[in-house]
Amino acid sequence: MEPLVLVGYTLASLVIAWAGRKYRFGFWGYFFACLLLTPMIGAIIVIASVPVREEEHDEQG
Repeated sequence: MEPLVLVGYTLASLVIAWAGRKYRFGFWGYFFACLLLTPMIGAIIVIASVPVREEEHDEQG
């Protein structure tokens, strides 16, 4: 794989994971989903996800 493509793929995955950090699977869950699937599918998963309620988010840390 071209290094530039790999960097772009990873950056896209990071951006989508950052957008999903307050959703059910958190940053790392969406990041690895983007890496394993594609950033486009990861974005669809983030859009379809349910946000974590504030009391659940506070209990998790």
